[in-house]
Amino acid sequence: MSLYQKYCHEEVDEQGRLVRFELDCPEGFNFGYDVVDVMAEEDPDKTAMVWCNAAGEERVFSFADVREHSNRIANVFQAAGLSRGMKVMLVLKRHYDYWFTLVALHKLGITAIPVTHMLTTDDYAYRLRAASVDAVVCTSEGDVPEHVLEAARQTGSTCALWVARGDVPGFRCLENDAAHASTTLDRVPTSLDDVMLLYFTSGSTGYPKGVMHDFSYPLAHIFTARHWQKAREGGLHFTVAETGWAKAAWGKIYGQWLVGSAVMIYDFDSFDPKLLCGIINTYGVTSFCAPPTVYRYLARKGIPAMPSLQQATTAGETLSSEVFEAFRNKVGIPLREGYGQTETVLLAGNFDEADAVAGSLGTSNPLFDVQLRGEDGRPVAVGEVGEVVVVPREGQRMIGLLTGFLHDDERYRSVWKDGVYHTGDAAWQDDTGLFWFFGRFDDIIKTSGYRVGPYEVESVLSKHPAVAECSVIGVADKFRGQSIKAFVVLGESYRPSFELELAIREAVNSQLAEYKWIRHVEFVDKLPKTISGKIRKNVLRDRSDTARHG
Repeated sequence: MSLYQKYCHEEVDEQGRLVRFELDCPEGFNFGYDVVDVMAEEDPDKTAMVWCNAAGEERVFSFADVREHSNRIANVFQAAGLSRGMKVMLVLKRHYDYWFTLVALHKLGITAIPVTHMLTTDDYAYRLRAASVDAVVCTSEGDVPEHVLEAARQTGSTCALWVARGDVPGFRCLENDAAHASTTLDRVPTSLDDVMLLYFTSGSTGYPKGVMHDFSYPLAHIFTARHWQKAREGGLHFTVAETGWAKAAWGKIYGQWLVGSAVMIYDFDSFDPKLLCGIINTYGVTSFCAPPTVYRYLARKGIPAMPSLQQATTAGETLSSEVFEAFRNKVGIPLREGYGQTETVLLAGNFDEADAVAGSLGTSNPLFDVQLRGEDGRPVAVGEVGEVVVVPREGQRMIGLLTGFLHDDERYRSVWKDGVYHTGDAAWQDDTGLFWFFGRFDDIIKTSGYRVGPYEVESVLSKHPAVAECSVIGVADKFRGQSIKAFVVLGESYRPSFELELAIREAVNSQLAEYKWIRHVEFVDKLPKTISGKIRKNVLRDRSDTARHG
């Protein structure tokens, strides 16, 4: 029996389709002891992680290695006075040290706060204050240590500071400290209700909110890995994500190790999708997950053969049918989309290769009762747009959904209004049961009595050869209520002109229903984005309002 089967019940029908999936989460479950250490005991030489970097360095780590390194680091932390309930911020990029340190924190019941290395001093300072951080472990590369030190000085923080490797003034070297620590560790009792992970996630307005997940969270990713990514025993799974984002939790540790798959880690700074394909072919990656940006780039530049690849998934934004078909024709497998949030695990996805449909979010994860509801709180009809909500089943522990927002109980109550979890996302469902993304409710455009999801227009606009990036918003219109405005970043060989604006509008509008027509185009050098790369439509709306009233 595979380890994951200890924690779930799954049934399939005669055609091999999943008809039942339930989790069994024992009190006191701790991923560090009950997964990593158990794997290390049962099969110590089994590969847990294959790591390489852009400089050509390679390392392969077994589960026994992960147990040893995590125990050493846990002992370092204990000796420094860190204990259950404290908080440690991790700024470790894709360094292999991240996995050892994360597991060590889990074993001690310490809350891990993964953040991206792209933060500024002010960003670090905000997080140090908001979370009352007790320690920071960061990369020694670039200006990260400088920013962290300055943030600690500005906030008056006395948190302990380590760099993973190297010699940096003001920091201890975790690698050196761990080299002298014991490889054994007595189990620290933890509770399922302890906060295991804290992610700061940027929205389109305000400061990033702190999303908290408890110690049951890893088990919900059994379904993510097994039935969506289809990571398998003895396989090698590769998810493209930096460790500062929740996507790393989806695809770089929990579900994959539970189902017996190793994880592929490529430690790089400069994004080059073709290099990612080289990694897949060099190391024999069997399952791959990346944002649509990667697949779009490959479709434009040429998709290479990837004979070892058996499964491919994508999430983060909707995938075009052109990219879907190009990938399937070249690689021979469909791209299967999925949907979820930092606050959740996978809520919906294309789970069966034969049924994968480009642009669709797929069907509901059987762990949850995912519904679409209108403003009156009632389910909407087939084909109608509603908010994506999660309805608890009687007696169900909501494994995989956030357990709270940091210091913001009011926000938490608001997302659980009327006893259901509100995603704030709009979608519609067709008569086959497939979900289709429509947009964020805050971003929906109401024009001439119609509701238009920005993606409906952006998906067409982005295909124009002159358009490198785009975003669509609604602006005030005395006749229509709102009219549709497009912000466009042009490709390198194009220059803004009135003639080009007309050409783009005519080409795009010829493919849209009249109520979806673009009425205004503004060329910009870049689009405002959150630190996680989400376009800040609220900034674009404010800009348009200022121009209109200025």
